[in-house]
Amino acid sequence: MPDLVLLSVIAIVLLALVFDFTNGFQDAANSIATVVSTRVLTPRMAVIWAAFFNFAAFFVFHTAVANTVGKTVDPAVVSEAVVFAGLVGAMAWTFLFRWLGLPTSSSHAIIGGFAGAGVAKAGFGVLNAASVEKTILFIFLSPLIGMALGFLLMLANMWLFHRATPARVDNLFRRLQLVSAAAFSLGHGGNDAQKTMGIISALLVGAGYLKLEADGSLPMPLWVVFAAYTAISLGTLAGGRRIVKTLGQRITALKPVGGFSAETAAACSLYLATHLGIPVSTTHTITGAIVGVGSTRRLSAVRWGVAGRIVWAWLLTIPAAAVMAAVAYAITVSPFALAALALAAVLVVALVIAGRRTTRRAPAPTSAEETAPTRSGAGSTGGGA
Repeated sequence: MPDLVLLSVIAIVLLALVFDFTNGFQDAANSIATVVSTRVLTPRMAVIWAAFFNFAAFFVFHTAVANTVGKTVDPAVVSEAVVFAGLVGAMAWTFLFRWLGLPTSSSHAIIGGFAGAGVAKAGFGVLNAASVEKTILFIFLSPLIGMALGFLLMLANMWLFHRATPARVDNLFRRLQLVSAAAFSLGHGGNDAQKTMGIISALLVGAGYLKLEADGSLPMPLWVVFAAYTAISLGTLAGGRRIVKTLGQRITALKPVGGFSAETAAACSLYLATHLGIPVSTTHTITGAIVGVGSTRRLSAVRWGVAGRIVWAWLLTIPAAAVMAAVAYAITVSPFALAALALAAVLVVALVIAGRRTTRRAPAPTSAEETAPTRSGAGSTGGGA
């Protein structure tokens, strides 16, 4: 007779990796936005570049973010039903907002979903206050840090190269932007993939297949780490390939110096958060950095309408995903569990379809389209580069 617990764990691990894949798929546009808008790389090469460095994070970062996410809920309370419901809640919220054309964060959705399912099982006392507090704090801080760094880096570059000719500045930063694009993709993979690692490890501990380390940390098997990085990089590659077909020149133009400043600022923000073990939204981080770069020219050079959309994501994603996950948990432990499994399968298909439709309708990412400078170019230095 088959081991039903093992089969359920395998199925939930696969569902988590699908979520990781869709995260990379949806974030592909953010990973290649600036390097394509400045025409440093073609869309196809930018996708390959981003996917490669998403996976390269496997060799660079530790798993502090994974521990923060995986210990959002007391490991003693985590079960297959809790993790399954958390994933369903996160995917349901992500699908709903994508379908409505509203901004959301997969990173915050999975944290909210996991927390909501844990609370549904055993109450608010199961939440790890330290994990929740720093996650919520950096929802606001990560884009603000990106904005400040983007503003300061752009100002520094404008001052350093104000006597240089536009051609010289352009040529220099076209080369440097290859480095900054790689750095941002590395940070993106390093932070986002770890969220899935944390969920899978919490599941394996809850199901009894792994035990906590002596210091209370979650164990991170090599295969879990490898699988998470592989899934997000393949998602980036797949999502970017869809963008390549329709992207063209619809991203608002940035100068290479502006693209370099934005990507470097966002990468620094992501590295800081990852080092501290804090899960953040890479979309919000790069958005803040691009806003900071655009602000160096004049405030009117930035389309500030994006701020309202980000606030919606800040305020709604975690609590809404938590509510959906709580409902999913109630269904999962009820006689309607089979219906919950069918719902999860439908959500996976719906997320893929929604992602493909979103890519067709809006190939350029929100962070680049709505926050990048106008054609007058926030990337210009005194020499006009």
